[in-house]
Amino acid sequence: MRRVFLVIAGLLALAGCARGGGDAGAGDDWPYTGGDVWGSHHSRLTDIDKGNVTRLGLAWSYDLNTNRVQEATPVVVDGIMYTSGNLGRVYALDAATGKPLWTFEPEVDMQANRSACCDQANRGVAVAQGKVMVGALDGMLYALDAKTGKRLWKADTVVDHGRGYTSTGAPEVAGDLVIIGNAGAEYDARGYVTAYRIADGGQAWRFYTVPHDPAQGPQEDKALDAALKTWDTRSRWDIGGGGTVWDAINYDPAFDTVYIGVGNGGPYSIATRSPKGGTNLYLSSIVALDAKSGAVKWHYQETPGDSWDFTATQPMVLTQMEVDGEVRPVILHSPKNGYLFVLDRETGKPLRVNALVRTNWAKGFSETGVPHMTPQRVDYWNGPRIIFPASAGARNWYPAAYDAERKSYYAHVLDMGNLMFTVPPGTPAQARRPKALNVQTTLIFTPQLQSVLPTLPPAIREQVEKLPEMRWVKDKSYVSELRAIDPLTGKARWSVATEGWQDRMGVLSTASGLIFHGTIGGKLMVRDADSGALLKEIDTGSSIMAAPMTYRVKGVQYVAVATGFGGGGWGYVPRYSAAYRYGNANRILVFRLDGGAVEKPQPLPPVEVAAAPPAQKPGVTRATIMQGQAMFFQNCAICHSNQLRSTAPDLRRMQPATHEMFGAIVHDGLLLPGGMPRWDDLLSGEDVDAIHAWLIDEQGRLHAREVKMQAAGQPLDAPSAAIMSSF
Repeated sequence: MRRVFLVIAGLLALAGCARGGGDAGAGDDWPYTGGDVWGSHHSRLTDIDKGNVTRLGLAWSYDLNTNRVQEATPVVVDGIMYTSGNLGRVYALDAATGKPLWTFEPEVDMQANRSACCDQANRGVAVAQGKVMVGALDGMLYALDAKTGKRLWKADTVVDHGRGYTSTGAPEVAGDLVIIGNAGAEYDARGYVTAYRIADGGQAWRFYTVPHDPAQGPQEDKALDAALKTWDTRSRWDIGGGGTVWDAINYDPAFDTVYIGVGNGGPYSIATRSPKGGTNLYLSSIVALDAKSGAVKWHYQETPGDSWDFTATQPMVLTQMEVDGEVRPVILHSPKNGYLFVLDRETGKPLRVNALVRTNWAKGFSETGVPHMTPQRVDYWNGPRIIFPASAGARNWYPAAYDAERKSYYAHVLDMGNLMFTVPPGTPAQARRPKALNVQTTLIFTPQLQSVLPTLPPAIREQVEKLPEMRWVKDKSYVSELRAIDPLTGKARWSVATEGWQDRMGVLSTASGLIFHGTIGGKLMVRDADSGALLKEIDTGSSIMAAPMTYRVKGVQYVAVATGFGGGGWGYVPRYSAAYRYGNANRILVFRLDGGAVEKPQPLPPVEVAAAPPAQKPGVTRATIMQGQAMFFQNCAICHSNQLRSTAPDLRRMQPATHEMFGAIVHDGLLLPGGMPRWDDLLSGEDVDAIHAWLIDEQGRLHAREVKMQAAGQPLDAPSAAIMSSF
């Protein structure tokens, strides 16, 4: 009888797991970055509700003593908060008081910054078996003692340190294993995920997301043999192919399955990457892997033949849902490509696919989940094209929340395009640039397109002006909203505009009918989940992108969020952001009912006139300066936007000492410990001198302009275009 009872109990538990809907949501603890194992970012707590949320105030704050990006959602287990900061730092705090218990500072190879497209981001920790696990920017995976912070083991997750791999995502626990991926598809990486034993850090299995050059021998498994058929055998295997899994790893205990969202292709253009075309599996796909072996169970490609940076690495929600009269376990997924997918978790079958934004790469999907693609409108390798949505994505890393009772998916959505163009057809192939950008594509986002268009070469400008998508640009260059979405239709039940197109946010929902989110302007917002009405607003003076979370300790419910601007486009700090006005303060802010006021940082001082630059070196010509400009935008501009109050230094405002050391900084790595990588393997001394010459020229122009503006009493912080950022 006991044996029968245990079998029945096990089946009932499995049925509960399979639901992943009605039983979803975190309770007193918030044990996963997504709240529960389903990644719902939903809480069952109801102590803070619509009737009393106006009493919300600060309980405590913790200064992270950094000024870079913060994307992690904290984890709380048994009254202790564990969270990560940039580079993979870890903090353990008393969740009720904020008292620091321990911190961990990884020994990061700071040269990894050269291959980090999107800042020093880290999206969180995993806690299991008395260990806290975190990935550092340089690809090292650490397991720490949850009580003391002592390092228990370290695993090197990078298969080839000669390529541009980094690690930014939170590890995912799957039974006795912890799984992590990597980033670097814009560089020269070949994507994969690896499972390690939590007990000792030993490798259990590894799955590569794209095939390798068949000339180098057999593929690692049968799934890659199948994938190889979807690639040109003469693909740019030397650049890696991309497909990195930098986020979106979800374990499903109901099916003992790990779902991974695969990233974009590298280089971007399929005409360069795989000249004869093909769907290029498993790029931009959801792949279901057996948790014990890493073997493929099923896959579904959301963007066949990706050429537009349409990653599938955006967060997933696992739930149950009635579809066509049958309750099914499903994945809710809204990747960059502009569609919201409802996929059967057991089979991978697409049950619903609905557009969230304007799209011109496809005209919807068939009933079997195949996109009706429109290649002639988006083939930018044959001439400039405006693509909707942009490479920034209709959705990105910032988590959505799902309330299964309300059947609402709460998410930030960005309806925006970008102009894309590359080198003219027939241009000789560019050699691989080790651990450097290999996208070979220029992007200009539509909010700036009309102002930037006159500065483009006449031939490109004329082609762009004739594109039919220019009507979309002129009508609405972008729409940025927080929406409550019906997952089965993609329609918004309500929507509210954000503060701008760079204002993107993660979301928390609660069973009491509340929605929590931050803004780039520094406000914590609380909304009515049923209407979107604003119920409470707290001005923190710090930009907030990360998703808030909530937990309860000793009968008191708290709400916590990390502050800090950054990520993709981190060099372009918008003037409407708190980071621009007050600096990029990185803090953990925790709120409770009847808490106090938040102390805002002091406003930054007024902008001063740029210093006069040194004279050009002997022999510098206009050709030298133009060469330096081209090399700057190829290598440096992804970090150095050269805009006011950028997180990365504005190199048009260098002081004399910096000018004197410029070669030693850029070529030799003088400031490597602070995060400025060396370039001696790619740039010669002459190359560095040319870049410096262009910057001296730019600084001279800026200095002269600002002297005149100051004399005329004009403000020096005029708006600038954020044209180069790619989230």
